[in-house]
Amino acid sequence: MSKRLFMAVLVVLLLVAGCRRGSRKVIGVIPQGRSHLFWQSIHAGAVAAAREAGVEILWNAPTSETDYSGQLQVMEAMINRRVDAIAVSPIDKTIMVSVVERAARENIPVIIYDTAVDTDQFVARVGTDNYAGGQIGGERMGQILQGKGKVLMVKCMPGSGSTLAREQGFEDTLAKKFPGIEIVDRRFGMSDFAKSLAVAENMLTAHPEVDAMFASNETGSVGAAQALKARQSKVRLVGFDWSPTLLDDLKSGVVDSLVVQHPFKMGYEAVMLAVRKLKGETPPKLNNLAARLITRENLNDPDVQAQLNPDLKRYLE
Repeated sequence: MSKRLFMAVLVVLLLVAGCRRGSRKVIGVIPQGRSHLFWQSIHAGAVAAAREAGVEILWNAPTSETDYSGQLQVMEAMINRRVDAIAVSPIDKTIMVSVVERAARENIPVIIYDTAVDTDQFVARVGTDNYAGGQIGGERMGQILQGKGKVLMVKCMPGSGSTLAREQGFEDTLAKKFPGIEIVDRRFGMSDFAKSLAVAENMLTAHPEVDAMFASNETGSVGAAQALKARQSKVRLVGFDWSPTLLDDLKSGVVDSLVVQHPFKMGYEAVMLAVRKLKGETPPKLNNLAARLITRENLNDPDVQAQLNPDLKRYLE
């Protein structure tokens, strides 16, 4: 082959490769935050799905789980960029309505994951059945207190659809099945470790007679556990979500049990639902994932370990 012909073939191959890269669909994935292990696992699951489906993901997050304006700006930027689809976990179920509906008007399919949004202008939603997860926590609380006692709640924050559902599921279960258990105080930790610790300490001080606590997310669970450790308290704690710190507290007995989600699977399914829509399919509108209770007794079961410890390095490095 002559040098000139070789160069011509090389140029054609490069152009074809470039066209192939340019034709790959881009799916924007917007979490509520970036620091917690939960969101890192979501990210890893999204990457796994993108590799399998041959699409690209554009991952961008606000600075914190209370940064409503930051999440709005990220969403607006992705719409302006004309990504092919967006998967978003709304920080607030009301505030995010406007941008979800704008994306729908501009024919950008939106997948909602983890939390809810107060509009039906989205293609599909995937998330933990949070109300059922709260019920699991209520059942466990009734079991460990044998149907009688006083309980504190470290709630997450107003407007967060997922945690509001968990809290309602927990309260409804106690009211219906364990009327001898009284919730004596409820306060918001605002999805912040320090604030969750502070409200847990304040409630424990105000109600020294309590028997147990329920926390509806990771930050609340960590804050409550820290407050109990600082006091060397025997108050029982049923938490929601997990982290390495919480698993250590579960092993040591500070935490009685944890209701856990499957964030890796959630991120994976969110991207795959978008891919199905981009292929012309009509995915199911609602896609619930089951929560599960982990205790010291089942912590080392292989299926529990597989859920708790996805290989993040494989997907995020």
